[in-house]
Amino acid sequence: MAQGDQELDYRSAFAACKSLVYLSGFREILLDYLPAINPVCDNLTTLNFSYANINAEQLKSVICHCHKLQTFWVLDSICDEGLKAVARTCKDLRELRVFPVNAQEDIEGPVSEVGLQAISEGCRKLRSILYFCQRMTNAAVIAMSKNCPDLLVFRLCIMGRHRPDHVTGESMDEGFGAIVMNCKKLTRLAVSGLLTDGAFSYIGKYGKLVRTLSVAFAGDSDTGLKHVLEGCSKLQKLEIRDSPFGDTALRSGLHHYYNMRFLWMSSCTLTRQGCREIARELPGLVVEVMKNEQEEDTGEPENVDILYMYRSLEGARDDIPKFVEIL
Repeated sequence: MAQGDQELDYRSAFAACKSLVYLSGFREILLDYLPAINPVCDNLTTLNFSYANINAEQLKSVICHCHKLQTFWVLDSICDEGLKAVARTCKDLRELRVFPVNAQEDIEGPVSEVGLQAISEGCRKLRSILYFCQRMTNAAVIAMSKNCPDLLVFRLCIMGRHRPDHVTGESMDEGFGAIVMNCKKLTRLAVSGLLTDGAFSYIGKYGKLVRTLSVAFAGDSDTGLKHVLEGCSKLQKLEIRDSPFGDTALRSGLHHYYNMRFLWMSSCTLTRQGCREIARELPGLVVEVMKNEQEEDTGEPENVDILYMYRSLEGARDDIPKFVEIL
């Protein structure tokens, strides 16, 4: 079949599906074929391009028809220019996820604070965002907190360790502080980049509805986590990795752990003794400590690589692998 006939077949197939509102499953897309979905774009409320490595020009040919779009997942190959096109057209957008094509820390990513700010200015009904990037500014995050005050979910993943505001060189404390201060309905938050204990002070003071918090490569001392555990009374799920939080911070949440679903900490500064004391004082919780499967068995180490603590009506599980110990 000739290439032209193949294109007509695709277009005819989509033209017959005028009631279609959800479209996904794209992988490798040829520019000549992409306009075939135009007949259904006017009614689409959900579009998933999260496996399709398309560029800004390819996206523009489609997104300009998607005025009713509410949920959009895409790879960062669309660049900031593509996000600007989304902001111009998708005024009803409620959920945006921008995934990385390449997660290597030493390769400059194609989306930045420019794209985030464009989205915040054009898509003011936004409720949920997941945004992977390698450079960000406090100004852009503050703008989002003001332009999209109804955010329920804000997950900003600045890939790399301790990356500051790339314009001012300052920590990202003020940006994330603005999110918890201005987005009063926020229930889920993921923080990254260069953050001091000041950022966690903001979260503890203003994040009163936060139920899920994810932390990576952030904080100065135990005080940071203490702010969160003492201030976020609604907290249900807490995930922390590669942060300088230890036994003192862990103990600051004793009053709250029975109310939480789980706590996961990896590559922090916890000790086995500290975890054992928590298990002793809170016998209704399951406290698991783990070591990397690749590590050699050198007896009982003092430091804990991974802590997983959760509540369970069934009690401790009986299917633990060798690298897991229940205290």
